[in-house]
Amino acid sequence: MTVTTTTTDRRRSELVEALRHRPYRLLVSARFVTMAGNALAPIALAFAVLDLTGSPTDLGLVVGARSVTNVALLLFGGVLADRVPRALVLVGSSTTAMASQAVVATLVLTSTANLGLLMALSAVNGATSAFAFPASAALVPQTVPAPLLQTANAVNRLGGNVAMIGGAVTGGAVVAAVGPGWGIAIDAAAFGVAAALYAAIKLPAVRRGEPARNPITDLREGWSEFVARSWVPTVVIGFCVFNAAEVAALTVLGPVLADETIGRRMWGVFLACETAGMVAGVLVAMRLRPRRPLLAGVVCTAGAAIWLFALALLPLPVVLLPAAFVIGVAMEQFAVAWDVALQENIPADRLARVYSYDAVGSFLAVPVGQVVAGPVATLVGPRPAILGAGVLVVLAVAGMLANPQVRTLRRREPAPGTMGP
Repeated sequence: MTVTTTTTDRRRSELVEALRHRPYRLLVSARFVTMAGNALAPIALAFAVLDLTGSPTDLGLVVGARSVTNVALLLFGGVLADRVPRALVLVGSSTTAMASQAVVATLVLTSTANLGLLMALSAVNGATSAFAFPASAALVPQTVPAPLLQTANAVNRLGGNVAMIGGAVTGGAVVAAVGPGWGIAIDAAAFGVAAALYAAIKLPAVRRGEPARNPITDLREGWSEFVARSWVPTVVIGFCVFNAAEVAALTVLGPVLADETIGRRMWGVFLACETAGMVAGVLVAMRLRPRRPLLAGVVCTAGAAIWLFALALLPLPVVLLPAAFVIGVAMEQFAVAWDVALQENIPADRLARVYSYDAVGSFLAVPVGQVVAGPVATLVGPRPAILGAGVLVVLAVAGMLANPQVRTLRRREPAPGTMGP
């Protein structure tokens, strides 16, 4: 009992200490608002396209357009975030996302949307995310001392996951009650609030005083850092397959099957239940300190197959909601372990570029999966397609675990008071 109480008190102390740093509070708040809107928007967009054309293939094209521009620009997003103040990058990306989503909402609400416009605006939104992700992820170690990184990453994800619960539930309810256009309008407003919060973060660029360099030189330097440790590209390649399968199921196959089975409102509850599991998972991750966190995290990702198999074989709320919760808990163990592993082992002035290579590799096949998912569902039906996605998830996890470095990487113990890696 004494050990448990001491551990609990230490975790609470770390949480309080992290939140004393104003840039960190602003970052967490901005991410909270953004994630709430982003949890709502995909639900609204999916059913807006289905209402417009009724075609799973068209839905795949719209969400795939976002993924294509996201992947295409991520590397340059990382270069920019290592050159200029990262908060400034986030202000620009949030403002642009606000504008693009506002236009989408207007088109849907006025019944003037068409497939081409939705694809183009989805591509703009993907471009903004390409600059936001590496900047946001690499900003965390600038806002708190190094010994607080695990707690800071966990709390950052906790806030985002709580926001996603509300966003997903609200998305299903708004779409069912008043239509998808209002859901997309709420997302636009969320980006506006996030831009204001990011603007209040005052931190310098990590490479002050250096002369401007060719972006290709920066990319090469980031690539050298990315491949210097075999566990980094191994996990990224694994998630290339993993994400292609799971995202296609979430954004294309799932909504199609939901329209045939559990309904749109319950689909939003299902996504919210997964996020509730992610909240619980973050709380677990804050308490645990496994000796080999990356190994534990990768093993946990195999749980993603649970909800895919459940969705395909038994699309019933009594089965899907517990499965969604379990996978949410499992995935957060990996997410926190991965962020801490990168932030502890990658130099601060190259971290955003490594995050960008991580994102490019992890999401490279996502647009392929999304575009292919529609025709596959039309050809064989959504249930067999979702089963196939589950098999791909299992194979991806097995491939990651085959690397000895993934199985043996241990936590570093930074010196108290140091900032960043």
